[in-house]
Amino acid sequence: EVQLVESGGGLVQAGGSLRLSCAASGFTDDDYAIGWFRQAPGKWREGISVVSIKDGSTYYADYLKGRFTISSDNARGTVYLLMDKLKPEDTAVYYCAAELRPVGIGLNPHLYDSWGQGTQVTVST
Repeated sequence: EVQLVESGGGLVQAGGSLRLSCAASGFTDDDYAIGWFRQAPGKWREGISVVSIKDGSTYYADYLKGRFTISSDNARGTVYLLMDKLKPEDTAVYYCAAELRPVGIGLNPHLYDSWGQGTQVTVST
């Protein structure tokens, strides 16, 4: 059974940084991708970034403008999201999710098979 556990959220001042972690386990092979998503109150869930564990390719949502960086440590089974220059509008619950046997790489949440419980990120002014 695939399990995803996020950590690293918290309260940070605008302009600061946070690194989120997603501990991923239960996979039978490396043909999967891990994506990060977020959902603010009253808003739709939006995709942030995704990494293919199989070949290391990555994809980012355009609106981030280079502020976030995704990386993976396959030996530890962990995917990270480094968030820099945080803004109050980045306040949301952040989720990691797994897409098994992905065709291409993308951030359509309907294609993801398993989700973590989320971690709260709050950016103060």
